[in-house]
Amino acid sequence: MYSTNYQKDFWRVAAVVKRKLQESCLKMEFDKMKSSAALMYDEFIQNADRRTDTWFLMSSPLPQTIVIAAYIYFVTSLGPRMMQNRKAFDLKGVLIVYNFGVVALSLYMCYEFVMSGWGTGYSFHCDPVDYSDSPQALRMASTCWLYYFSKFIEMLDTIFFVLRKKNSQVTFLHLFHHSIMPFTWWFGVRFSAGGMGTFHALLNCIVHVIMYSYYGLTALGPNYQKYLWWKKYLTTIQLIQFVMVTSHISQYFFTKHCAYQFPIFVYIIGSYGLIFLFLFLNFWYHAYTKGKRLPKVLQNQTWAHHSNGVMNGNASHEKDE
Repeated sequence: MYSTNYQKDFWRVAAVVKRKLQESCLKMEFDKMKSSAALMYDEFIQNADRRTDTWFLMSSPLPQTIVIAAYIYFVTSLGPRMMQNRKAFDLKGVLIVYNFGVVALSLYMCYEFVMSGWGTGYSFHCDPVDYSDSPQALRMASTCWLYYFSKFIEMLDTIFFVLRKKNSQVTFLHLFHHSIMPFTWWFGVRFSAGGMGTFHALLNCIVHVIMYSYYGLTALGPNYQKYLWWKKYLTTIQLIQFVMVTSHISQYFFTKHCAYQFPIFVYIIGSYGLIFLFLFLNFWYHAYTKGKRLPKVLQNQTWAHHSNGVMNGNASHEKDE
């Protein structure tokens, strides 16, 4: 009897010891992985631009990741649930101020991109990043940061959709654009604030001046519809943008001894341009060419809905008044 009890106690103690050893091994392995990840991050961040070390949101990608995650959660889950039993907000005045505010900001960024490089020395070919502390180089870096921060401001596009109960406008393409742009641009500002990798930002600012001017005019009401005759050119402008971005960044592969310091951004920008070009053309093919959704101008000479633009991540081209 005693022998049996001793055996049970022995195996019970052995099981506890085994479990403790396993937990200890797992903890050691986890600590090792954390140390390796921390070491990799330290080595990675050593190549960052020292000029942007202390700038807002630049210390780590974690703060922006939290903001982006909160944005996605709000517009896909929390926001629609909050608005489920509520009346849609009338944001006409807010939308007018917001849209024309983005126009003004985009114009300012266009000017700064031109004055800090694209109109004062860049070749439009393989332009490297100037990491010096010269006034022009710092001006370009500051403009890159402002462009990055503007992507958070533009998240209001989606929030306004939710508050106005236009949830059908919150498409995958829309969310993808508004989430991936600030995330990738953190790395752009932190490592490559300037050079050929900023050409697409300049183009995007130009397109935003046009697109948000359109949104602002539509928000003013039907009395201003007569000024929107150029609506039909918005699609062409977007397609030209994609082609120009992809063509420009592709020069890296055909230029001997290109001095651009971070080729990874060439692949990111090129992939982004191609993805959106493909998604837009795919939408256009199914929605218009195959006749699933004919342009309303062919059905009626007045437009009840308005473009949100694929570069704002909404391939459906509707931004209701």
